[in-house]
Amino acid sequence: MLPRPDLTLEQEWAAHGLVCGVDEAGRGPWAGPVSAAAVILDPEHLPDGLNDSKAMSEAAREVAEADIKARALCWSVAFATVEEIDRLNILRATELAMRRAVQGLAHCAALALIDGNHALDVGCRSVAVIKGDARSASIAAASILAKTTRDRLMHEMEDEHPGYGFARHKGYGVPVHRQALDRLGPCAQHRRSFAPIRLMIEERLSA
Repeated sequence: MLPRPDLTLEQEWAAHGLVCGVDEAGRGPWAGPVSAAAVILDPEHLPDGLNDSKAMSEAAREVAEADIKARALCWSVAFATVEEIDRLNILRATELAMRRAVQGLAHCAALALIDGNHALDVGCRSVAVIKGDARSASIAAASILAKTTRDRLMHEMEDEHPGYGFARHKGYGVPVHRQALDRLGPCAQHRRSFAPIRLMIEERLSA
């Protein structure tokens, strides 16, 4: 069994002040916003079952989400919209969502541990942690909140834009999504800066 994420990294940086973990969900999909979460854990009341959200079932993530919200010192979830993704590009929009999440915390973080290999501008000092959601408990908690919140939003989007299957595939470019696009064309929640959507629009205009 692989080791679970813990507070080793948070403890290494604790001398700087409160440390939050930051992660995103939804960078790769063709549709919907990108979400980001920031979490400052209470070392004395760690949530149960923390793990990389990608290694958890949907049911397990939902249980962990409730525990994180109940036990964390503070947490915040934020988004960057489809319009912002198209205007800024996905990396800058993800950075924006992360900065909004950090700024939304009830306590000011002195340092942010960010999943990935880029130390982004989130409004405080940041440290990139490769595979951070498998190493840092606070990043793992953030990954769970970002994922569960975005998944619920995509379920709501299914009601607003029926026929695309957003509740099932969450906007990713799976075959059933492409088939729906061929049939219906892009909707307002599709990322027009992403090549598959841009090319589809160009083909429809030239037809």
